[in-house]
Amino acid sequence: MPRRTWLASLLLLAAFVAVWHLLTSSGSGAPSAIDPEYARLAGQSAGAGPTAAIPTPGAVAQRAYELLANAFDRSNPNNLGIAWHLMYSMGRVLLGYVLAVIVAVPMGFALGLVPPLYQILNPFIQVLRPISPLAWMPLALYTFRDSSVSTIFIIFICAIWPMLINTAAGAGSVRHEWLNVSRVFGLGTFEHVTRIVLPASVPMIMTGMRVSIGIAWFVIVAAEMVGAQSGIGYFIWNEWNNLQIASMIVAIVLIGLVGLGLDIGLSWIGQRLSFRE
Repeated sequence: MPRRTWLASLLLLAAFVAVWHLLTSSGSGAPSAIDPEYARLAGQSAGAGPTAAIPTPGAVAQRAYELLANAFDRSNPNNLGIAWHLMYSMGRVLLGYVLAVIVAVPMGFALGLVPPLYQILNPFIQVLRPISPLAWMPLALYTFRDSSVSTIFIIFICAIWPMLINTAAGAGSVRHEWLNVSRVFGLGTFEHVTRIVLPASVPMIMTGMRVSIGIAWFVIVAAEMVGAQSGIGYFIWNEWNNLQIASMIVAIVLIGLVGLGLDIGLSWIGQRLSFRE
């Protein structure tokens, strides 16, 4: 990213934090005092003077320091450090995501290379694709009897569709000139797929994978709120029950940063693969 772009992003972030600070520190529309217990739980200072329901940036930063300083704490099984919750969530996401890749990419190639098969399966894909992943959660919990397995299934079911559709589109839209080259050299089916179709489909496949990882990462939060006993979604819901608003904001920021890292990683992989080809 160019230096000017980084500078503009930092200035925008600073402006956002400044507005946040003004809105949460001013007395406009806010009561003159809040309940001390609520203030303690929400990460604010109680007493006279203007306050707001949302913690100030300073209070959130202080809570972030406390959470990160004890991120790997396991002294209390019922109160794990936030790093453990992130790792539990990442583990579930990656397992469900890898399973989706294993199913979606080969099936997508089949659909793209065999148009009649695509026409047969397309109605089922279009019916299943728009179903909210959380609509599957009760059925998954009833079927698997395990919250972690159910969450992995939800990740799988929501991550598979973008990869499947993009892979099929990529495999089915290879340039005719390249297909003619394959015919001229008499390439077999395996060589045709690996040397012609796959390299041409890499950009579309990687786009589908980036979309899928983003969907999987935000779905895991909602899924863990419903049925899990660990993970970043469970952490946020637990902090909400304790009115730890500052902790929730810290967790939300971490979710965004992890999602950004996942997208950058897949983008880098896609660039390397495209370069090789």
